[in-house]
Amino acid sequence: MVVPKAGSVLSVATGKPSDSRPQAVTLKIDPSAQDRVISLGSRLAAIPERLLLAHARGEVLFICGAGISRPVGLPDFRDLVVDVYGVLDASVHHILSDLPRGTCNQWEVDVSTLNDAQRAEVKRFTAGDYDVVLGMLERRLDDRTRGDSRVRKAVAERLRDGGNKPAQIHHALMRLADRGGASTIVTTNFDLLLERAGKRRSSSLQTYSLGSIPRPSRQADFAGVLHIHGALDPNPTRVSELVLSDQDFGEFYLRRRVVPDFIYDAARLFHLVLVGYSASDPPMRYLLNAVAADGTRFDDLKERFTFFGTNAPDPVALEDWKGRGITPIRYDSGGDHSALRATLERWAELSAINGRRDRVDAEMRRIVKAPRHSAADEDRDLFDHFIRRSNTSERVRLSALASDAKADLGWLDAIVEISAEKERERRS
Repeated sequence: MVVPKAGSVLSVATGKPSDSRPQAVTLKIDPSAQDRVISLGSRLAAIPERLLLAHARGEVLFICGAGISRPVGLPDFRDLVVDVYGVLDASVHHILSDLPRGTCNQWEVDVSTLNDAQRAEVKRFTAGDYDVVLGMLERRLDDRTRGDSRVRKAVAERLRDGGNKPAQIHHALMRLADRGGASTIVTTNFDLLLERAGKRRSSSLQTYSLGSIPRPSRQADFAGVLHIHGALDPNPTRVSELVLSDQDFGEFYLRRRVVPDFIYDAARLFHLVLVGYSASDPPMRYLLNAVAADGTRFDDLKERFTFFGTNAPDPVALEDWKGRGITPIRYDSGGDHSALRATLERWAELSAINGRRDRVDAEMRRIVKAPRHSAADEDRDLFDHFIRRSNTSERVRLSALASDAKADLGWLDAIVEISAEKERERRS
């Protein structure tokens, strides 16, 4: 395939450059995607183009937290702790259930009716140390930490009582988990909703938990739903090994080092994208510490991202994520985080790996209806992204589509410039 030279128009009939055209002003395309963000639709999160291009190359690995399962009625870590106390300790539950979200350790709480152990647990809860709280409760009630404790039974029963039908966000994430020949996604959740969503796409999708998780690689055998904190056994009569309490985190992060070693390897091979977490989540603290510790010793870690929901721009919170070595992608958290779901669905729909070609083509036709010089910036960026992520044959196809849609020379010149840009990159 002949790649057009800069300054020439592509003949979509032959795929060869043609100079028999009116003279046009040469359009310069910034060859760097480092700072470019792409809007996939109105009111959706703007995604860094470098992340979209990495995904098109199969170099992205999603790590999912409790937030993705809240739409089906499952609790986050905080609410899980409250629910467990509702089953096992009504007096503490009465206090915890009245505490507003965002409570910090300066909150005034009347604990006069509690004993010292219960007061200590409430204090830890207000500090957000939910893993420590469950460990303290477990040791107080059972004097041990093991799979058949009352705390772990209450956790399993609560999660099994939740919704068992995947939400739309689960389906979108499983589409995005396709690296091209293998679908791989990581989760700290215990539920099996990602598996249920993935079964619609592949009957061979496997589940792996803790020590059985395959070592990260770019090969096709690195695939499946990987539960790095454990998974509920499908058989409710069996005990599930879960990373739940502070002792569990110490066991699997510090002593056995199962999770940190996995994260270290994955962060060198893939851009990690966190979905469904807040910065204060105990699992997030452990994950961030694992990656940050490695980042001080190695310079080959790929960039990490997180989808971060706020009701309004919050520069302090964004800098907090950046200070932890994570690039935040902000979205509007109103409407039960519907913008996050819609963004992931749209990304999956337009994915270079297994997206819907008819939707990409429809976007191209819509964009080129207007002359390039008067088109919205986000439309120009999206058009350029479709071209930039494409191989040679796909660029020829999109060129033909734009020409058939009577795109003006500005759009066709952009295709030529991006093609030349990619050819320079290939030769360098």
